Amino acid sequence: MTLSIPASRVLPVMPAEQQAGLDPYMAQIITNRKSGLSLNHIIGCPLDCGYCVRHFWGNFEQKVPQLLVTTPEAVEVLVGHEAFRPDTTPIQLFNKATDPMLPGVKPHTFAVLKELDRRGLTNLVLVITRFHVSAADMELLEGLRNVRVTLLFTYSGIKDSRVEPIAKSDTTVSSILRAARMRRRTKVILYWRPIVPGWNDDPETMAGVLNVGRHADAIVFTGYYHKEENAEYLRELGVPVPYGDDFQRRKVLPGELDARVVQAWRDSGIATPLFRKTSCGVTYAHQVADYNGHLGVPELCDICPVAQVERCTAALRPPSEEEFRAALESFGYDTSAPFLVEDGHVLTSALGEQRRYALQHELGFQVWEVAHPHVHAAHGRALQGYVLSPEEQAQLDQARDRLAAAARYDDD
Repeated sequence: MTLSIPASRVLPVMPAEQQAGLDPYMAQIITNRKSGLSLNHIIGCPLDCGYCVRHFWGNFEQKVPQLLVTTPEAVEVLVGHEAFRPDTTPIQLFNKATDPMLPGVKPHTFAVLKELDRRGLTNLVLVITRFHVSAADMELLEGLRNVRVTLLFTYSGIKDSRVEPIAKSDTTVSSILRAARMRRRTKVILYWRPIVPGWNDDPETMAGVLNVGRHADAIVFTGYYHKEENAEYLRELGVPVPYGDDFQRRKVLPGELDARVVQAWRDSGIATPLFRKTSCGVTYAHQVADYNGHLGVPELCDICPVAQVERCTAALRPPSEEEFRAALESFGYDTSAPFLVEDGHVLTSALGEQRRYALQHELGFQVWEVAHPHVHAAHGRALQGYVLSPEEQAQLDQARDRLAAAARYDDD
């Protein structure tokens, strides 16, 4: 395969000894995230966002993008991955370790898109950026005929340049407006994140973000990964960091803040729909049912457009035990591990996130881990700001007991 990247614009490959020192997660070219099978063969970003996830893996100081493998090799690894299904599996490009629209990265982003399109694949492809998207970029995106591309513009309204250096310019807003004006086939989502108390939760900032969002196909909002590494970095810059030292594996967005976001959206009167989950916004924009089966968590859907709820209702179907085992086998996963098909979800144990997400994308149905409970109205977020009621705690204990009983039954 030969991709259309001029030799002068091909990024250098990271030396083998440097790659050997990477965190194992950063070294993974393909990972399965909730929003899609994620291709990340480029590492390095100069944007210096204070809350960047690269803090967690010790890579924040690498500012110059470099390749882990060549882009033709990366495409082959993607389409040959155990979790990839042509025309079905959602794909994300460069959402872990760089920005796909950086000048050095952009030729590789478009080369991947063009190659997937050339192969006739119709998969949903998510491109998450906060950087400059030009008129020429939009013309290239609009020229694609098969892959279904969504541009998700990360825009928080944060004005503190210590947290977001890009806040000093109007790069993201002007790109949103340009993309929205030129879009026909490409979808545009305002990715309102992170929403953090004291940073961007005041009424004026919320109204400003929503005003930009009126031009998009959808708005998706979410919270902040509160982990020790980025908290320490921000505190060294003198930035007030909320939530104390209660660090979390999931994003933090307390219930009262969720309620204020929803109320601000309702008060704004804009027609652009608001969603709590990325896949919900993406699938609404493309007028298909949510590939993660979030309707299995119905309290998520109280803000969704009626038409989207109807699409998801028509598509949501629990797998039989035989179908779930067949799905496990198709991915090469352990078919002997216990699971329970329950109302709106399949309850599992020790599958791990990446395997669960692959199953969700295949089945369009929620797959939960018993060790990480879903609390009513917490929407799969960190439980900070939420409390397990006695009834929820009892339900969780009962679920664990049921799964343990299922494991014993299988052993017999």
